[in-house]
Amino acid sequence: LPETVIYRIFYSINRSGNGHLTLRELKRGNLVAAMQQLDEEEDINKILRYFSYEHFYVIYCKFWELDTDHDFLIDKENLIRYGNHSLTYRIVDRVFSQVPRKFTSMTEGKMGYEDFVYFILSEEDKSSEPSLEYWFKCIDLDGNGILTTNEMQFFYEEQLHRMECMAQEPVLFEDILCQMIDMIGPENETYFTLRDLKKCKLSGNIFNILFNLNKFMAFETRDPFLIRQERENPTLTEWDRFAHREYIRLSMEEDGEDASNGSGDVWDESLEAPF
Repeated sequence: LPETVIYRIFYSINRSGNGHLTLRELKRGNLVAAMQQLDEEEDINKILRYFSYEHFYVIYCKFWELDTDHDFLIDKENLIRYGNHSLTYRIVDRVFSQVPRKFTSMTEGKMGYEDFVYFILSEEDKSSEPSLEYWFKCIDLDGNGILTTNEMQFFYEEQLHRMECMAQEPVLFEDILCQMIDMIGPENETYFTLRDLKKCKLSGNIFNILFNLNKFMAFETRDPFLIRQERENPTLTEWDRFAHREYIRLSMEEDGEDASNGSGDVWDESLEAPF
């Protein structure tokens, strides 16, 4: 738990990504306010910024589900199963090329727990600035600071192929590009900059369109469940809503296992993670 809290703090506040928090970063971030809340609030789960046990539980269980051999490392084949195979191979390749963030795991071709925390926070809340920066670097194939039509089409091609394989009516890139330009309103319509994306509240949808098929489909159909959730709790972030849903699911699964096993132990004690 302490490691997860630290990783979340650095993910949100250490904007330079150098592993050292400056006084300026502390003042600009919301850590001090979260710590004050921690002093005043008895139920740690009500503190959604950084310290929630429920959020830790969701991150840890998600990692554990993917880490099939429980060596606390994840490879590409593990990560491609994330979110019911919602991600494309091309985006997983980019994550493992360590372009958005260099892995801290010392094992080549493997992502460690800290790397996974950065990944899941970016994947499940694409409205946050750290997430926009993470995925922008992935799509910016030549690293020149702009997302061109060709770069976006390269990633969308796999989405298109998957739609065809699933016998879904494919949405052509030309149509989706017009939709994305209308959504973002970039300064120059021939490419997107990070600044363009940060100015628009809907920009996270761009990345779902390009490499997450399940979220793209939910966006295209305007999933009424998600819309209702947003209206009921407008102050919650995408991450907060995701973590809440997943915590309920995991708790129900655990209760089911307890009932069938007659035991409260979900994990094998010998495989318990040192977090």
